[in-house]
Amino acid sequence: MKFYVAIFLMCMFATPTFARAEDITVTVKGMVCSFCAQGIKKTFGKNVGVAEVEVDLEHKRVSLKVRQGATLSDESITTTINDAGYDVLKIERGPHA
Repeated sequence: MKFYVAIFLMCMFATPTFARAEDITVTVKGMVCSFCAQGIKKTFGKNVGVAEVEVDLEHKRVSLKVRQGATLSDESITTTINDAGYDVLKIERGPHA
């Protein structure tokens, strides 16, 4: 019986934790045209950690779906947006739906 308890405890504490995929919504100041949207989409699309990029010009938002196991820091996002000539107003994070 002790053997089974030991196996159970080993399995319980040795189970790896997997990073969950994440959705990031970035509110951007200065995006006004489809050219702006395409540039941002193309830039984030080159990042191997980003699975999907959507740009909503009406609401001035960039939605990023981060691949499972990948990370994308707020600093990296801000630098990418700033280098494209825009300003980050807000970054919101949540798990993939």
